Amino acid sequence: MTAPPAHALDELSHTGGGPDTLALLVRDQDTRRMLLLRAVLDAAEGADPADCPPAAKRRLREDWALLAEADRAADGPRSPARTRLTYPFTGPWARRCLTALTTPDGTGELPLELAYFSALAAAAAARAGLPFATELTARDGLLCLPSLGVLRTGRSGSAAIEVRHKNGRLTLRRRGASDVHVRLEQGVGAWSGAPAWTPAHALPGLLPGAAPVPLDDLDPYRTPPRDPGRFAFSGPSGPDHAERKRWLQAWSGTAQALRTGGEQRLTETLALLRCLVPLAPPPGSDGRGSSSGTRREAFGALLSTTPATPTALAATLVHEMQHTKLAALGELVELHRAGPEARYFAPWRPDPRPYDGLLHGTYAHLALAGHFQRTALAEPARREAAWAEHARYHAQVAAALPALVASPDLTPAGRRFVDGMAAAHERLSARPAPRGHTARAQAYVKAVRTLWAQRQPPTPPIPNG
Repeated sequence: MTAPPAHALDELSHTGGGPDTLALLVRDQDTRRMLLLRAVLDAAEGADPADCPPAAKRRLREDWALLAEADRAADGPRSPARTRLTYPFTGPWARRCLTALTTPDGTGELPLELAYFSALAAAAAARAGLPFATELTARDGLLCLPSLGVLRTGRSGSAAIEVRHKNGRLTLRRRGASDVHVRLEQGVGAWSGAPAWTPAHALPGLLPGAAPVPLDDLDPYRTPPRDPGRFAFSGPSGPDHAERKRWLQAWSGTAQALRTGGEQRLTETLALLRCLVPLAPPPGSDGRGSSSGTRREAFGALLSTTPATPTALAATLVHEMQHTKLAALGELVELHRAGPEARYFAPWRPDPRPYDGLLHGTYAHLALAGHFQRTALAEPARREAAWAEHARYHAQVAAALPALVASPDLTPAGRRFVDGMAAAHERLSARPAPRGHTARAQAYVKAVRTLWAQRQPPTPPIPNG
């Protein structure tokens, strides 16, 4: 893992990133994931038997061996085993296990956490076409087989499930219930006529020939633990058939909406997006609110409420893929040494932001300003609405950039990056929105700044002496 070359840093600072630069980010994140998994295995091997019993260690080694066999058996450059290990939610799982193994008294849930890895290995082996027989553990009445689906046991608590695979057919056997037979489908999902089985779902590739994109409403690690904060993620959603249809309708027009805002946006979405996670509407929104986000520990996942239109989904992708790029870049090279103190004005939030939060938000809004400027220039039917969006995002970035540029906490790489952002913002100014849109956007930002300042507690006086 090495620092990115100067040209890659420059590309990213302009909210871009060519194929080689995006591939660099992906390779680095995949490498970090494999190192994290190695750390989990090493921590388990070195753990006290009271925390990680010999049987658990032995099962972990067996699961890893099954994954290695699945990797060897697969055709093509990307095996089902590697796909599962670098899937976004293997990251949160691994971090949770590592925390449990390295924190005093943190291993209470460890057996159930490790059971997820056993199911992951079994799913990868089935995808690779390996025959096997194993025993898995359902947790809270659910056995999740990543990329395949979920078996619902109908009982609370944990339960042992015997799983056999041969020739693309899984047999799931549990005590006191009929066997469930499941047929694997190509890519994502597995079909069964049993009511106890819920298949995994996916949206078609963004372009013809592109891989399907999982619409993951099943993985137990798909959303972070609930945070009562105002800007935390809303809870996970379990979409019904009608809701999935709305996702598909929005998704079907998203490639064109992305391309209208610049070919770069389509390129980076194809390179970085690994799954979509449906979210419930935010609390108190009467079902009409929207929210979206990414998670640093789950590279490639985008969490979102159901998008209303392809245009809305495209804007969400533009926004969130910038967070994905910047988070990955921040692990390759240190951009700043600012602390976590929340003290900066961000025109898109009512609360003060830490420097890193301001950097992320400004970067995402800069990309949106460019996206809507190109849309306004290319789509006569949407011109006025797109100019209004562009003017607002452009004015917001203009208000945030001075604090970023002036920071003494920037590293040399960070200075180059922020200066590149400022230059990209200046280039957008060469094709301004019509005067009325610009004036309204600037007045809006000014009003927001005034309200923000009024809400901040007074600065305490500096004591004498």
